Amino acid sequence: MFGARQSAAQFQYTVTAEDQATLDTWMPRIEAKLRALPQLRDVNTDVQNARLAMKLQVNREAASRLKVPFESIDDTLNDAFSQRQVATIYGPANQYHIVMEVAPEYWQEPKTLDSIYVPAPAPAPATAATASSSSSSDASGTSAATSSAALAPLSTLATRALTHAPVTIAHDNQFPAVTVSYNLNDGVSMSAANAAISTAIASLHLPNAIVPSFAGAGAQFLKSGGSELLLVIGALMAVYIALGILYESLVHPLTILSTLLSAGLGALLALYVTGFELSIIALIGNVLLISIVKKNAIMMADFAITYERQHAASAQDSIYQACLTRFRPITMTTLAALLGAVPLIVSSGYGHEFRHPLGVAIIGGLVVSQMITLYTTPVIYLWLDRFNRRKGPRNGVE
Repeated sequence: MFGARQSAAQFQYTVTAEDQATLDTWMPRIEAKLRALPQLRDVNTDVQNARLAMKLQVNREAASRLKVPFESIDDTLNDAFSQRQVATIYGPANQYHIVMEVAPEYWQEPKTLDSIYVPAPAPAPATAATASSSSSSDASGTSAATSSAALAPLSTLATRALTHAPVTIAHDNQFPAVTVSYNLNDGVSMSAANAAISTAIASLHLPNAIVPSFAGAGAQFLKSGGSELLLVIGALMAVYIALGILYESLVHPLTILSTLLSAGLGALLALYVTGFELSIIALIGNVLLISIVKKNAIMMADFAITYERQHAASAQDSIYQACLTRFRPITMTTLAALLGAVPLIVSSGYGHEFRHPLGVAIIGGLVVSQMITLYTTPVIYLWLDRFNRRKGPRNGVE
């Protein structure tokens, strides 16, 4: 979710580098630094070095002494193990590729490299005096010796070492990358964990070739951290404008929006009691409460305004009748919304860690707002009505 890689923990931290060697050098230090943080647990990486690899190191001094060019060593290994195509046989209907390689039984063990010989330049030809004094039988032996001297064993030109190699190499934006996954200890918020990780990584003084960054939920938290307040303010402004147009008043929308304070307080208390942090998902639950909870005040304020206009009643009598008449529908709609959020809490399975705080925020906000707004909304309605009357007559009602 949120662009994260598949991992064994909930949160992720990705480290990219310009080359794999630099990444392999610094990743053990970064992992050890993160494991030492008390805010984190279950720290792990996606590095898998379970595969064995044979590293062949060419001794250039020995190759130069034997006058064997590096290209000859490379070509010999290419002919033996890379399945080089050397020819093609064309038949009447098909064509067949001729591939040069060693026999499959020699692929299994590294000691096969000891049986490989690299062509070396032939020695200088014998002088005329030496050639004339040599017998015909000696000539054949010299020819054989010259032929054997033209091949140099690979074991004298290179050394081999058995090492570990990664099974796969992950990439991020075409650069080699390693993802560190982790969970948070009990009572640690995401913001506190992100700050601790940033401080720990800064203390390592990483080179410019390494770029660490948060991934998944951590990255989304950083991106949305500065816009959460703007999101809530924008939602409140949209609701205020819509209600102001509906009631043709600048005061009564404030009565309706006053219920959101109790809903937000209830959501925060529920998250605190259950141990959940104010994450992005919990914030979404608070935004949903804006549209759910305000219907309590809308039912009472709409009835009171209509009753006051039709019966020329006082604001106190109008809001009192609204409380008596709208109590049942307010309770029914609140229970319907509350029971609809129960499956979010009791559900399990994949993604339940995101659904639980959403359900807790919704239920907590609904319960507290239901208990408080039935008493506070009439008081705020009357207080704003008195304030509005001081400004002058309202809609023909004195």
